[in-house]
Amino acid sequence: MAGSIDYDAFLNPAQREAVMAGEGPILVIAGAGSGKTRTLVYRVARLVETGVPPEAILLLTFTRKAAQEMLARAAGLSDPRCRLVTGGTFHSLAYRTLRRHAPLLGYERTFSILDRSDMEEALQGLITEVRPVAGGGRFPKRATVANILSKAANVQLGVEALVMEEYPQFLDAVPALERLRGLYAEYKKAHHMMDYDDLILNFRLLLEREPEVREDLAVRYRHLLVDEYQDTNAIQADIVRWLARSHRNVMVVGDDSQSIYSFRGADYRNMFDFTAHFPETRVIKLEENYRSTQPILTLTNALMARAREKYTKCLYTRRVDGETPRLVDTGTEPEQAIFVCRLIEEGLAEGRSLSDFAVLFRAGYHSFELEMELGRKGLPYVKYGGFKFMESAHIKDFLAHMRVVVNRDDVLSWSRILRLVERIGPARSGAIVSWMRESGVPPHEVARWPGEKRSNQGLDRLGRLLARLGEENLAPRAAVEAVMEYYGPILQKKFDDYPRRRREIEQLLPMAGRYRSFRNFLDDLALDPPAGSADLEAKAPGDCLTLSTVHSAKGLEWPVVIIIWLTEGRFPPVKAFAAPEMLEEERRLLYVAATRAKDHLILCYPGRDEQPVWQRASARLRPGLSSFIRDLPHEVLVREYGSTSRASYRPSPPPRIREEPRFMEEGSSETPSPGQRVRHPAFGPGVVSRIVGGDKVEVFFRDFGRKLLHLEHTSLELM
Repeated sequence: MAGSIDYDAFLNPAQREAVMAGEGPILVIAGAGSGKTRTLVYRVARLVETGVPPEAILLLTFTRKAAQEMLARAAGLSDPRCRLVTGGTFHSLAYRTLRRHAPLLGYERTFSILDRSDMEEALQGLITEVRPVAGGGRFPKRATVANILSKAANVQLGVEALVMEEYPQFLDAVPALERLRGLYAEYKKAHHMMDYDDLILNFRLLLEREPEVREDLAVRYRHLLVDEYQDTNAIQADIVRWLARSHRNVMVVGDDSQSIYSFRGADYRNMFDFTAHFPETRVIKLEENYRSTQPILTLTNALMARAREKYTKCLYTRRVDGETPRLVDTGTEPEQAIFVCRLIEEGLAEGRSLSDFAVLFRAGYHSFELEMELGRKGLPYVKYGGFKFMESAHIKDFLAHMRVVVNRDDVLSWSRILRLVERIGPARSGAIVSWMRESGVPPHEVARWPGEKRSNQGLDRLGRLLARLGEENLAPRAAVEAVMEYYGPILQKKFDDYPRRRREIEQLLPMAGRYRSFRNFLDDLALDPPAGSADLEAKAPGDCLTLSTVHSAKGLEWPVVIIIWLTEGRFPPVKAFAAPEMLEEERRLLYVAATRAKDHLILCYPGRDEQPVWQRASARLRPGLSSFIRDLPHEVLVREYGSTSRASYRPSPPPRIREEPRFMEEGSSETPSPGQRVRHPAFGPGVVSRIVGGDKVEVFFRDFGRKLLHLEHTSLELM
């Protein structure tokens, strides 16, 4: 197949240099939209074309889907054997290796994988053993405990150091947290469990301790390629170094300007440290952008020019024409929502589809007012960010029935499925689990529990299900069907919105149909779960607008991108002012948001909106426009204000005339309607959610959440 690919026709000089490079370490600095994926795809194809066996190539990415798509593209270039390249995530590689070698670390090969909610549930049961007695100070909630222990592991800090840096309000709880970390480790070992952090930590430990394991992997994978290297943490960077230690054939690709995941331990400095660990590294920069127009890139270049630490690069494109990005002061938050809707409506009138537009924001709650306005306008949208499919109660219930068959010691899953049985509460479920462990009873004989004085039909049904799931060679799809038949009545009784939840469970059927192994199906769901409900529903192209947090939008692109709430205290948020490193990451986050735009970039902020009380208390914050935007050169933006701003790409519409506000005095007989915007003298702006009993109104306030107000004893401004 040698020479079958015309590299000159499809790659620019920098890409071609990376693809055609020989052996040895290579660092590719790939700016946003610069063809990073194309470079990796052609690199894989080139290695196979020059005689490297595909089985000797390892491609590490942050999602399995990304790896599969890259390898499929490489196979389509010239050689279908590219599909035989090993591609996947750090966690999946760690999982496969640990399944073979877990006994070297004292684990059974049948260990279970705990996701975040499993971790929190396990910690909750242990917290009671370490929580200080009443009066001993506040103790963090289980979600915070999980964050502390997980991040301490990922950034390799002691609990005390991490708490002092990020949770100083819990310094008094450090001794208890230290003890809790030890108990949690013992708990996992005793029940043959590893959480996500353990997979990576134990994989690195194997590579450090076991030369034979390390040498086996080095012989098997003679070429290593790593995508999104700026998102690796220190442990993953160590794994890369161990894997490439002997042959040194490693290419890492990333962009320090797009490192936005420090909250989960990612360290952009790995990009800078790579050349220190591999001094013979060849550094290649990809700076030609294929996504955005030059005016958009001029803005993003100016934004990152002010970064404190960076690989200097200047994105450019052949798309030299284009509209200068617009900065629009919409006045207030309601007017911001109205402006965005008007812009989209006029874009639709000009022939664009809803899928051409994306509205991005720093935090999920920033889109609340906009969502209300979109609902009033009848504009369909899908929102990304926040929802975790695998952490939904009904999905965890469902899969727990299969997990106990794979790992009989999975006490969390046992407790979950037993509490779904009538007449079985926490105490009884704990007793059943203890009895089964001590007596060695197989899962399908759970109904033999001697603590039940009379027959329990619920336990009988559960036993029959587990017997079915334990059948030899049972196909994963058949297992899902069996659990659906058993769990359906429970789902309907437990959840009011069971039809929606059932549809989500049904999505497991086609997933299970792609597997032969029961265990592999469960483990892949845990290692690479669907991100949210939007990933599970097939939507026709162009049928909805995208609303997304910036973190969820990374790697995507749209013709028109609108970024909202670009005010100090929102983007960047208040917490970012605690440390220069945090503020720098917020700058990179805005860079990621802006570089999603292909043709048009519109930046919005409600300049006349009052700051919430919690913001006004910060002396570091200046009201109004985000400092990231305020500090940009004047010429990279067109600045527009309020109703003088054109909504779309045509002459300005007539200015909107604001009505004078009306007030409802205490005891007024006037009743606001659901969806109406109001302002309360103490709680500020909000939207009426519903009327309760004719004399009360529930309002969702922007800064204070939901409040139930009695109309006879409140004053509301109707907006």
